[in-house]
Amino acid sequence: MAKKKTITRSDLISMYMESLLEHNAPPKSIYSFAKSNNFDEALFYEHFGNFEALEQAIFIAFFDNTLIVLSKSADYESFDSRNKLISFYYTFFEILTANRSYVVYALQNEKNHLKKLRALFKLKQSFTQYIESLNIPLLDIKQEAIEKVQNKTLQESAWMQLLVTIKFWLEDTSSSFEKTDIFIEKSVNTSFEQ
Repeated sequence: MAKKKTITRSDLISMYMESLLEHNAPPKSIYSFAKSNNFDEALFYEHFGNFEALEQAIFIAFFDNTLIVLSKSADYESFDSRNKLISFYYTFFEILTANRSYVVYALQNEKNHLKKLRALFKLKQSFTQYIESLNIPLLDIKQEAIEKVQNKTLQESAWMQLLVTIKFWLEDTSSSFEKTDIFIEKSVNTSFEQ
């Protein structure tokens, strides 16, 4: 069988997730991963430097797919920041649910808590930029230093809220994750109350 000549980032992500779930362990090496998926090892390095970078890219792909879905909604752009964030959460968790086996493996089976957080590092960067883009109203204070602290606090608290929601979702045993939907709505609405 001839080796594949081209591999996209998306191909590598799909192959990695499938391999991990089928073998209940990550591939032993990039060489063995490439060999078992019938492509030259060098093609992997065109997209990622190592498996950790690929793992981070998986959560970024979930995030990017969320924004793609939201951008296709005619109503989304007219929403206020609260409803945009709620829409983001619902869509993001639909995508996580579609990939639940991988997410559970990546975030619950990993004993090393630092490695779990590293897998979410790029997601944090993208999510906090998204939060900033929502222009969530803050207290009107005319001091630049305080406004910077407010913005940073908003981004960090939004990130913590996302992590808490992911943890809740991972532990949710309700059908169709209905309790997570309720949790999302209540937590986002509460965070906008002043």
